[in-house]
Amino acid sequence: MVKKTPEINASSTADIAFLLLAFFLATTTMNVDSGLYRRLPPYQPDNTEAPKYAKRNILQVLVNRNNQLAINGELADVSTLKDRTIEFILNPNNNEELPQKEVKTIELFGPVEVSKGIVSLQSDKGTSYEMYIAVQDQLTAAYSEMRNMKANEKWGKNFDQLTTEQQDAVKAVIPMAISEAEPKNIGGK
Repeated sequence: MVKKTPEINASSTADIAFLLLAFFLATTTMNVDSGLYRRLPPYQPDNTEAPKYAKRNILQVLVNRNNQLAINGELADVSTLKDRTIEFILNPNNNEELPQKEVKTIELFGPVEVSKGIVSLQSDKGTSYEMYIAVQDQLTAAYSEMRNMKANEKWGKNFDQLTTEQQDAVKAVIPMAISEAEPKNIGGK
């Protein structure tokens, strides 16, 4: 006589697998802060003329296809970009060749000098992704450091430890003004 093998009831296995999947989806966190935070300029119709800025108010940052960085026409190392950006925006000695400042009344600060400086970033289509991100990191680090300095000067805390209202005030004093042009074929082919 042939022995019968008992069957295993697998109908609940699918239910358990679905419950495990639902559990992991519900409890897993995903990092949603990916990418670069930049505020885009307002839409300008094609027939609108671009606003004019004094040359002294623009820090020109160019990156070519060979990953060489030029700041205002001078070749520079990426590691110097943060410090040069800070000096450019803050203009601590009111240098005539660095950006102008205008006095604005900002809540929580009162009348304060705000830089008219803009960082203009232009890259080549052949620029490597690593170089592009390194430049972006240096610019972001410059603004973070300036905002931390202003927050510490006013409240004795770093920018990320401030209330939302205080952070908004610091952002108004140190606005992130980065203009990024569409990549071009600067270096030829």
